[in-house]
Amino acid sequence: MKIEAAKVIVTCPGRNFVTLKIVTDDGVYGLGDATLNGRELAVVAYLEEHVVPCLIGRDPQQIEDIWQYLYRGAYWRRGPVTMAAIAAVDTALWDIKSKLANMPLYQLLGGRSRDGVLVYGHANGKDIQETVDEVQRYLDMGYRAIRAQCGVPGLPSIYGVSGDKMYYEPADADLPTENVWSTERYLDHVPQLFETLRNRFGFEPHFLHDVHHRLTPIEAARLGKALEDYRLFWLEDAVPAENQEGFRLIREHTVTPLAVGEVFNTIWDCKELIQEQLIDYIRATVVHAGGITHLRRIADLAALYHVRTGCHGATDLSPVCMGAALHFDTWVPNFGIQEYMRHTSETDAVFPHSYWFKDGALHPGEEPGHGVDIDETEAAKYPYQRAYLPVNRLQDGTLWNW
Repeated sequence: MKIEAAKVIVTCPGRNFVTLKIVTDDGVYGLGDATLNGRELAVVAYLEEHVVPCLIGRDPQQIEDIWQYLYRGAYWRRGPVTMAAIAAVDTALWDIKSKLANMPLYQLLGGRSRDGVLVYGHANGKDIQETVDEVQRYLDMGYRAIRAQCGVPGLPSIYGVSGDKMYYEPADADLPTENVWSTERYLDHVPQLFETLRNRFGFEPHFLHDVHHRLTPIEAARLGKALEDYRLFWLEDAVPAENQEGFRLIREHTVTPLAVGEVFNTIWDCKELIQEQLIDYIRATVVHAGGITHLRRIADLAALYHVRTGCHGATDLSPVCMGAALHFDTWVPNFGIQEYMRHTSETDAVFPHSYWFKDGALHPGEEPGHGVDIDETEAAKYPYQRAYLPVNRLQDGTLWNW
């Protein structure tokens, strides 16, 4: 068996997605997600110009060798563009291998470790009361874990809060929009949100919160300490993680669980964080961390140090990635939770899938492969539209982390 063809499909049913389709000489095909939010066409060019020509004629069952060939052979290793491209190939090859075995992907990985994948949704509001109302709506839908974000008085806009409550897409403009940030206002307000939520809903629901890289380590430590009484499931992306050592200072001052990793590309981005037990959840995901092959290595390292998985799962990942992630989640022994932002009906029509939600959990389905397909006719209805993620500035105009 040989790889006969590979093509890149770009579609925008409300937001841009990049999908790689690999076809074998006996007609079996697999799909991989290559979406990199705000930089989608960079991965398209990498795939079309540098990766696809190297795939033709290769044995699609040699997943490990192809992964090493694309990683080691590039010489310029790592980085989001390279690793998203490798992830797309890897996911598509696992899809093919599972179809050849006529079994769902989780079985090929080693079988079930759980009956369902605990997921969390996103509740947000312009103020605390609106967020409370949104939390109630998610609880009514059956969610047992909810990320809560709210507007901050005096700040006209903030990450995680939008008018579109279910399908929030931060890449919102043809050129980057600009937000204004105040750490002082934020640190004063967030504890009030979680005090209100616990008073209203008690301690049975899991609550999570995303800082989105906007604090320094000592500021993050202060926030974690202030939130301890409200027993968060985790505090996410408290600081930029290029300096892994920064988490040591946070850890010294708070027992609030810490999660990070959605922007990580390789095991080297989180090695120190995991080995020194500076985090509790690693949020690397299939498409941005080199596919299932590499994400398994990250999870295995994490398991040695009592760190659990909490894969990124916002709408900047296509249903192809979500399907693959759910099979990974079903298998991985040190699973923690899976982020789940629902896609629009237009996106679901482009990417028919077998996964389903019930009672706060997602189930990957029993179709051979990862259970997600693409309707190319439907995809062609939605041409690419350039969209940027925002940038963030302090009140004095200094460019800050977004």
